[in-house]
Amino acid sequence: MPRDLPLSNGHLQVNFDRDYELRDIYWPHTGQPNQTDGHPCRTGVWVDGAFQWLAGDGWRREMLYEPDTLVTHVSLQRDDLAIALVCNDAVDFDRDILVRRVEVTNQADHPREVRLFFHHDWHLGGSEGANTVCYRPDFQSIVAYKDHYYLLVNGQVGTSAARAGGSVPRSDAGVRFWAIGYKEFNGQQGTWVDAEDGELGGNPIAQGSVDSTVGFHLGQVAPGASAVCYCWLAAGPAFPQVRRINDLVLDRGPQSLIDRTANYWHLWVNKQPQDLGDLPQPLIDLYKRSLLVLRTQIDRDGAIIASTDDDVWQWSRDSYNYMWPRDGALVANALSHSGYGEITRAFFQFCARVITEDGYLLHKYTPAGALGSSWQPWVSDQGQPELPIQEDETALVVYSLWQHYQVFRDVEFIRPLYRPLVKAAADFMVRYREPHTGLIGPSWDLWEERYGIHAYTLGTVYAGLQAAAGFADAFGETALAQTYSTAAEEIKAATRKYLWHDGEGRFLRRIQVKPDGSIEPDMVLDSAINGLCQFGMFAADSDEVQRTLDAIQRRLSVKSAAGGIARYEADYYHKVADDTDQVPGNPWFICSCWLAESLIARATTVDDLHAAIPMLEWVRARALPSGVLAEQINPFTNEPLSVSPLTWSHAEYVAAIRWYAGKHRRFLVADVQARAHVAEADAAAAVAAQRGAQ
Repeated sequence: MPRDLPLSNGHLQVNFDRDYELRDIYWPHTGQPNQTDGHPCRTGVWVDGAFQWLAGDGWRREMLYEPDTLVTHVSLQRDDLAIALVCNDAVDFDRDILVRRVEVTNQADHPREVRLFFHHDWHLGGSEGANTVCYRPDFQSIVAYKDHYYLLVNGQVGTSAARAGGSVPRSDAGVRFWAIGYKEFNGQQGTWVDAEDGELGGNPIAQGSVDSTVGFHLGQVAPGASAVCYCWLAAGPAFPQVRRINDLVLDRGPQSLIDRTANYWHLWVNKQPQDLGDLPQPLIDLYKRSLLVLRTQIDRDGAIIASTDDDVWQWSRDSYNYMWPRDGALVANALSHSGYGEITRAFFQFCARVITEDGYLLHKYTPAGALGSSWQPWVSDQGQPELPIQEDETALVVYSLWQHYQVFRDVEFIRPLYRPLVKAAADFMVRYREPHTGLIGPSWDLWEERYGIHAYTLGTVYAGLQAAAGFADAFGETALAQTYSTAAEEIKAATRKYLWHDGEGRFLRRIQVKPDGSIEPDMVLDSAINGLCQFGMFAADSDEVQRTLDAIQRRLSVKSAAGGIARYEADYYHKVADDTDQVPGNPWFICSCWLAESLIARATTVDDLHAAIPMLEWVRARALPSGVLAEQINPFTNEPLSVSPLTWSHAEYVAAIRWYAGKHRRFLVADVQARAHVAEADAAAAVAAQRGAQ
């Protein structure tokens, strides 16, 4: 199920799904470990004996954020209960605490008693066993713990001083109704069942596979009136830390934490004026939302996580909760060009820590920096050793670091990265060549499905080597810069020779070179071939690129109602349609943004540039109401498929917007200069004419 509302401060990261269930609680790293293991944590309401979970049928839900913030604004209404709720959730931007505010309005014509219930399905450290949950009467809080994972649950009923951001009267705060019990074995469902009669048992402690539910009695609510409840969850490595966070909330009031978090993110996403050309405001709004969503998927220690949607585990028994260097590099590049260099610095330092001694980055990494799970073998089917890498991951890190430097010119930051990251990676790219063709050596493609020499990878290695040449030249190593640049140009020439197909009139997505030097072409059309242009190997206005991009647009356009661009012909991943002529594959946000970028790159006038807007509008129209972008969508229903959010989708949209804005700005400057030249010429002609008349 998609995660409609991610929230994070870089240590504590939570996700709410489309039913407004709290599904993921990651701490102490964004993406690791999941303290609920993706299990739903329910929220329920009891009104005069009638009970409903907020995830049930019958609710009208609107799942949004407060504008320009990472504070949710969720509206729920139910006619049979004659009740409406407005919920705000925030992970404090600085402290590891989730604060939830629920305002309940009684829409009946008579007063009614209202109670709220918050359930947590604990899987501390990512597993259900050996957990302990207890009630601490001295702090009137629920505490769940295992190893160095401690989570404290507390709350407050009533507005009192809290609405204005003041301290919480102790009479208003504290858990007075709770249930602690067992689940997931011996047929036991969990304490959430206990809540459905409006009462909780009050068991003081349980260990093993356990959960907990807290209840808050809001009292009698008059017709048309509202009552407010806060519930907060603090995370820390030991009890003293979560106790101090709880004291902070009591001292300052939970509303103050929501307010300051909203103010922080509003400042963050609007920290500098954005010149985004003549783009419509809804596209600019999604641009800012994408920046905020990107921030929720980035760990403070530098890992940029592909997605924290944990539901994919049920499909593959693994997740996207890893740092892929490719995805991370592209996210970092988008953020650098948007002015967020402080975030990207941590990512590049992360890469410098994990790069191998031989100068390449491996498949993926955990948020803590350990090597992630992988199926990419060190030996081929024929028993020959092979590198289990995607070389674009190594190349794109160097390319994106150069882009970062071009924007910020932070020499002191680059200096310690130059030798262990830039030179090591570039030396590897120079060495790792296919001997018969002069192309790069084989590796896995960006989709992680095929081994060989790929167009996309060639484009990224070219860009990575040219970036390394730029660094070497800047550091005064001119001979080394020439080595890197020469290797890049040799690869470019070999790409034109071996990957251009005269019969198809376009570039191939891949070739495989046999031991005897013979070449086996891969004729499938793939949108990733765009990488040959995207990273500067071939000019966007060259005939070979134009013909390739035209083929991509013509043959990979999805002709169902959803529209968009597929990854490649007959894409099988999460396949929905069998008619590949109409639906070559599911529409991907990444590939659709690539089409927009190619239209922008080929534009020679402002009118040409406007041709990219419909594809950007396509992306916006198929985002979730919250602004979250999935990996791909159903070609018939527009429903998200695979993970949501996908960090790369948001990064590619941000990149497309930056491409558009930059091109628009250059057109305006050129127009002003052209007008100035015309004016100068007219003035000179007038002077000459006057002299002639004299």
